Amino acid sequence: MSSHREAPAISKDPVADNTDTYCWRTPGNTVTIITNYLPVEAPAGGPNFYEFGDDVAYNVNIDNDGDGKPDITYEFRFKTVITNPNTFLYNTGPITSLDSANWNRRQSFKVTKIEYRKGRKPRTTVLGRGLASPPCNIGPRSTPNYASLAQAAVADLGSGVKVFCGQRADAFFVDLGSVFDLGTLRPFQNLHLIPTAADDGRDSLAQANVHTIAIQVPIADLTRDGKVPTDPMSPNAVIGVWGAAYRQKATVRGRDRGWRDAGPWVQVSRLGNPLFNEVIVPMSRKDEWNAVGPDADRRFAKFVARPELAALLPVLYPGVFPNLAALNKDRADLLAILLTGIPSGLIPGFQNFTGTTQADELRLNVAIPPAATPNRLGLLGGDLAGFPNGRRLTDDIVTVELRAVAGATYPLVDPTFTPDGAVSVIEDGTSNNPGRTFLDVFPYIGLPYAGYDVPAAA
Repeated sequence: MSSHREAPAISKDPVADNTDTYCWRTPGNTVTIITNYLPVEAPAGGPNFYEFGDDVAYNVNIDNDGDGKPDITYEFRFKTVITNPNTFLYNTGPITSLDSANWNRRQSFKVTKIEYRKGRKPRTTVLGRGLASPPCNIGPRSTPNYASLAQAAVADLGSGVKVFCGQRADAFFVDLGSVFDLGTLRPFQNLHLIPTAADDGRDSLAQANVHTIAIQVPIADLTRDGKVPTDPMSPNAVIGVWGAAYRQKATVRGRDRGWRDAGPWVQVSRLGNPLFNEVIVPMSRKDEWNAVGPDADRRFAKFVARPELAALLPVLYPGVFPNLAALNKDRADLLAILLTGIPSGLIPGFQNFTGTTQADELRLNVAIPPAATPNRLGLLGGDLAGFPNGRRLTDDIVTVELRAVAGATYPLVDPTFTPDGAVSVIEDGTSNNPGRTFLDVFPYIGLPYAGYDVPAAA
């Protein structure tokens, strides 16, 4: 998965586990950023339904000067209240509004904008407090009009800023059961070292929920010069984005009063580019990666330059990737895509280069308008508004990154290299799930699956 169970330590702490980060330009000269947490939520998750952690600080970070450090942070903090201490139930009747007396366990949140100014103290502005997070989608009796209930939780903070925090359907799609079974891709598993008949992909997250933090912000609030750039080749047009979660350093457990947290805040999870920690960083260093900021990612550059997966593909698919097998050079294409952004001169009319500092950030050129007809393959499909120029909900991340690792992007830095013929047909076969729907307006990510509606296992 993109980052759902990517490291040993954070996989044991799902409330702080950042599963995906999305960032793309939206109408009205705005940027929408989504960070998801709590991986693989079972919709029928009662009686203690999923929620954000009151003891976690969730940050959306923006780097607009290319040093791998945040220049702007939007921090989200949550507070949970039990309204009826004498019932074990999440709700004692239908929840028809965000202030319903039937809703027993409620969450609210505060949004704070932090602007880091070199040589001066950060400037902190509370954008909103006491904002409601909607309940989980339980079923037709408990949450009878969920779409209206969730929409009521979209908060307009003024000055073009909107936020939403709550349960949604996981937008990520992947054949998890196949790809981690020795790198099997069902559509051409007949070519695998251990072959079976080719088959359709199976979306492992087809009915999984997550908890979403979504924020829509004017472009001018994010760029280094406070303007809306129109020239895609301008350095001011590119921002870097990542999500991160923080916990206090110590937890003190008591016999009668549960536990309390103390000490400074430390980072326990982060995510910029999808699948970076998942398939690039070796298992022995995944927890280290989660604990440091993007400005320290030079430590991990060698794993990008010589990705293990690129060496495995010719072994797992004998005779299918001979050109990739013979490519014995550092992958300058992947180093650019994942760690510095793509410099000008490689793709006509495009760049998202942030400088020489190697940092895993989701880079977005905000001067490139949204595509009239988005292509799920993003840049590989000729769509300059798609991944790795930011990341939209519909971008087919697994296919794009597998093709890139297999050599599809290497001709950008070495025109003499010819990708293997199989590269253009690599698929995991999960991009056409008809049950996954998105919204046309903020927060864009689809409504969560209801626990009552999840079918029984076959």
